Amino acid sequence: MLGEVTAQFDQRLVDLGTPRQRCVLAALAVDAGRLVPADRLVGRVWGADPPRRGRATLQTYVSRLRGTFAGAVAIVHRSDGYALEIDQADQAVDLLRFHALRDRARGAGDDTRRVALLTDALALWHGQPLSGLSGEWVEGERSRWLQERWAAEHDLVDAQLAIGLGDELVAPLSARAGQHPLDERVAGQYMLALHRAGRSADALDHYRQLRERLIEELGTDPGAALQNLHQQILTVDPNLLHTPAGTATQPVAIPRQLPAAPAWFVGRHDEFDRLDTTLPTSGLSEDGTPSAGEEMPAWTMMLISAIGGTGGIGKTWLALTWAHRNLDRFPDGQLFVDLRGFSPTGRPVRPADVLGGFLDALGVDRDRQPTDPDRRAELYRSLIADKQMLVVLDNAATTDQVTPLLPGGHHCTVLVTSRNQLRGLIARHGARPIHLDVLTDAETHALLAATLGPDRVTAEQPAVAELIDLCGGFPLALGLIAAHAAADPHLSLADIAAELRTLGLDALDSQEPTASLPAVLFWSLHHLSDEQREVFALLGIAPGPDTGLPAAAALTGLPERKTHAVLRALTDASLINRTPSGRYAMHDLVRAYAITIVDYLPTEVQETALRRVVDFYTHTARAAAALLDLHRDPTPLDSPAPGVHLHPLHDIPTALAWFDTEHASLLAAQHTASTHHWHSTVWWLAWSLHTFHYQRGHHHDRLTVWQAAVDAAVHLPDPTTSIHAHRYLGLAYAEQGRHENAITHLDQALTLAEHHHNPTHQAQTHQALAWTWEQRGDGRQALAHARRALDLLRGRDRPVWEADALGAVGWCAARLGDYDTARDHCQAALTMYRHHDNPTGEATTLESLAYIDHHNGHHQQAINRYHHALSLYRYHGNTYDIADTLDALGHPHAALKQTGQARTVWRKARTLYQEQGRNDDATRVQHQLDNIDSQPPQDTKPGT
Repeated sequence: MLGEVTAQFDQRLVDLGTPRQRCVLAALAVDAGRLVPADRLVGRVWGADPPRRGRATLQTYVSRLRGTFAGAVAIVHRSDGYALEIDQADQAVDLLRFHALRDRARGAGDDTRRVALLTDALALWHGQPLSGLSGEWVEGERSRWLQERWAAEHDLVDAQLAIGLGDELVAPLSARAGQHPLDERVAGQYMLALHRAGRSADALDHYRQLRERLIEELGTDPGAALQNLHQQILTVDPNLLHTPAGTATQPVAIPRQLPAAPAWFVGRHDEFDRLDTTLPTSGLSEDGTPSAGEEMPAWTMMLISAIGGTGGIGKTWLALTWAHRNLDRFPDGQLFVDLRGFSPTGRPVRPADVLGGFLDALGVDRDRQPTDPDRRAELYRSLIADKQMLVVLDNAATTDQVTPLLPGGHHCTVLVTSRNQLRGLIARHGARPIHLDVLTDAETHALLAATLGPDRVTAEQPAVAELIDLCGGFPLALGLIAAHAAADPHLSLADIAAELRTLGLDALDSQEPTASLPAVLFWSLHHLSDEQREVFALLGIAPGPDTGLPAAAALTGLPERKTHAVLRALTDASLINRTPSGRYAMHDLVRAYAITIVDYLPTEVQETALRRVVDFYTHTARAAAALLDLHRDPTPLDSPAPGVHLHPLHDIPTALAWFDTEHASLLAAQHTASTHHWHSTVWWLAWSLHTFHYQRGHHHDRLTVWQAAVDAAVHLPDPTTSIHAHRYLGLAYAEQGRHENAITHLDQALTLAEHHHNPTHQAQTHQALAWTWEQRGDGRQALAHARRALDLLRGRDRPVWEADALGAVGWCAARLGDYDTARDHCQAALTMYRHHDNPTGEATTLESLAYIDHHNGHHQQAINRYHHALSLYRYHGNTYDIADTLDALGHPHAALKQTGQARTVWRKARTLYQEQGRNDDATRVQHQLDNIDSQPPQDTKPGT
């Protein structure tokens, strides 16, 4: 696989078929000998948009591959997955052999042996890995393997230098140094090879060129290791003739989330010294634990706080520059997040969402993460407890926002930047504050000289002095001025100073975070077209923390291609950023400036733009919701504003992916609609988000959007909007166990439905009340409401809803021990669900019938029904209900004394409950596991 994906059998090439079939083999081969779940294989082969019959197609490819290898290589199927079983897999698969040789080299105590092993490992490569294949998984693996190859090449050179080689390495290292001119490790290897080849003058000259380039491009000197090597070459240190063995670092796949370091950075020497001395380095053994007789420092975290809370003072620049200069201290990786603590149009990022991103970077797939924030935090702390990592929490708002993101133990270091002093972080967690002030005049001069060139600064000394005076040492202002002047070398600094003087740049000294921004950004907009300036202003009021291209097109009213061109121009002007996921975001200060200039646009332009983008979100969300629930009531929605084109969504996976991506923007869009009194839109966004919120377990957001919908529905002419809103708000309260609030709103919904003589809504509300009372533990109240719902729905020509009501009566009756009534109603519901193709309702009813069978002593029939329900849930990816079904399935197994099967399904249920944050359920299942052997035989007579 370290080239084109091929296979040999009996010294002949095997025809592996189409690229997709070869991708199946590759996706199995990377985990040869281990079970790969079928869903993971489908994701690797087809990405986020698999075909409708992806699993069936996967089975076809597997069958063909089995025939190709004629039994010599086994592809076995078990536990809903496949495994490629090959004798001596690490010899048969070149990737695994590369890893095995590399790992043996790491553990080799002899440098000569290390050279041989790494040479053999690198000889396995013959081009780009996975050549001929494409897709998200392929690209990710290819990038990761190339990084591993690059690291192995580094380690090989280290080992070759360790055994005394030099002259033989000059030519290849010369080429490598040319390809990577700022890589200090390559530079050090090349300098040592030159020195050993008798070309010490060339080695010193290479160091001089590298140092000049680092200062010019990055504003920094070479690191300590390279400086020491330079000094050793100058003094002809005899130790350079031989390097002790075992010095090569071992490459590890680790998260590296740090954004790039600032291109130009000057000064801050005192702050760097404090960061260096604050970071604990003594008292630790080689494995990072306290040395014998040494006490671990109580502090492992630092806080960077800006003067007066002012934004743009350079907190993030300092944090990133220091982090990049000290990467060697954090061999296990770096995590980074912008907490958006001071974004003027949106809420700070929730710690639970940050933890989701961190866990993803640490290898925990999103669908396997706990939904409960506390459990997420515990898993996060567990994963990094013994790692030496750096965590950068940028732009924090409060101590409470930061606290869940702090790792435990003594190995990690945390940098927090904030405009607030975060005294709680200092008092409760021992953070060491670093006070960051403006740059001195000398540092400001050095920054302008580094960015504009010393000749230009010298030639325009009076203008430079005025700029220094006007900027007051404010880094954000200086950076923007320098970029503007560097981009247009024909524009005099005197002209720039005149513009800034006219706009009053001296306001930078104030405490207001946006007070100086209009003056600093004026010239950034000066050379943009009118259209580009208008789009920039509108982006400032766009709902959500960032904006995708389709939403931006709706906001601007421009065609998507034209919108993309304008966004690219704004990105080139450093006014907006394009995120790795392809969305567009503004720094909060830049957005604040955009908001101030949007007032210069006519009110009609602003209102129309907001109406378009909110309509885009509303109508696309409605289309996505229809895919998630095919039996949803087709309530009509007014046409979107002119110029709005919905984002195309083809199936359930694309609908869920769109909701996941746009969730924050959808919530912000509803907030925007509320502030503009677009009451119908507020209601529709709540309605469209309902199924998504249920499936993803966003109970808090579900409560929030329906509360807004209740307030909006008062102003709408259709009374059913209030009925819907109160009913779903009641269900949202019930989901959180707040039953009194739930029943209050459900009673309100029922009163409205009865007042407006709407039997359908009365029935749906009675059914909601049945579920709420059943959750509360009052089965008789629940059954009464369920029966009333069924009575109201009979003859209404709403078969799926009638089936829901039948199933509800059946379940409530079963819970009260009336199994004959329960069975009759559930069988009727099952027939209707199957006739109208509702697999979710079918699965739920099968569960109820299985419960009835179990309590009538028909345990094997109950087991069969539970398995049928599980197959339906699994086909639709419904892990939430799978956990409940596995929990229930254990009881008939236990009744049949099948304790092994009961333990298996209960352990699976417990694991799913823990991952979903359903801790009470997980604890209950654990008690079942603890007691399975001690319980007396279960009475299997009917009615028990």
